[in-house]
Amino acid sequence: MSKFALEVSNLRYSYDRNVEVLNDVSFNVKAGTYVSVIGHNGSGKSTLAKLIAGILDIRKGSTIKVFGESLTSASFENERPDIGIVFQNPDNQFIGATVRDDIAFGLENKRVPQQDMDALIEEYAKKVGMSEFLDKEPVNLSGGQKQRVAIAGVLAMKPRILLLDEATAMLDPRGKREIKDIILELRKEVPDLTIISITHDIEETLNSDEIIVMNGGKIVLQGPPDKIYKNHEILTSIRLDLPFIFKIKLELAAQGIEVKSNDLTSLVEELWP
Repeated sequence: MSKFALEVSNLRYSYDRNVEVLNDVSFNVKAGTYVSVIGHNGSGKSTLAKLIAGILDIRKGSTIKVFGESLTSASFENERPDIGIVFQNPDNQFIGATVRDDIAFGLENKRVPQQDMDALIEEYAKKVGMSEFLDKEPVNLSGGQKQRVAIAGVLAMKPRILLLDEATAMLDPRGKREIKDIILELRKEVPDLTIISITHDIEETLNSDEIIVMNGGKIVLQGPPDKIYKNHEILTSIRLDLPFIFKIKLELAAQGIEVKSNDLTSLVEELWP
């Protein structure tokens, strides 16, 4: 079995057959890791997400493998139990009249027996902190709560990869924090789950194992957060900012004060919980 959850090789894509939105993109994601893909509009990250999700067809010469199995147009016509996707707008994701109905939707499509389904709904609603909202109507939920329900519905299908496609882009700061906390809890409770987050917000990358930075349809940086944040001149050149805590770290370093990243993170979280 492949040690990689996702293998992307020579990925190219053009909407008009002239300008390539993705230009020879290749990378691997180890199973059980949390990887953030970051870049501004036009960087190619959204197209990458659509190709992984099967919304766009993979072109000849490009390959995407999930746990060693190549994805093809035909494979996406069948069930895709390995990939669970949470999209940007939570309002567009609700199908059921209640939270319970919405989490149940995918399970019903898989023809999960009712008794097993009820247990799964309870289990995953609890994981995302939405147990007390199971009989509530989605319209009465906040944006962050809606995304938590969307994540619960995806996780109930027991995917091996959770793909977050700009899942916090439409949320307020509180909603963003809720989703961040859910991801951190998931990493503890489901350590084998691979999380791939497509985002334009570099603050969301702080807890990643690895960051992939895209610009102009190419990967310009790839590596662990500390390595990426040290390249602040490259990030600035492609209109990406540094996370707030690293700005503080640079300011302190300029004053001759060295602070470990972990210590600085703890300090900031204490000041701004």
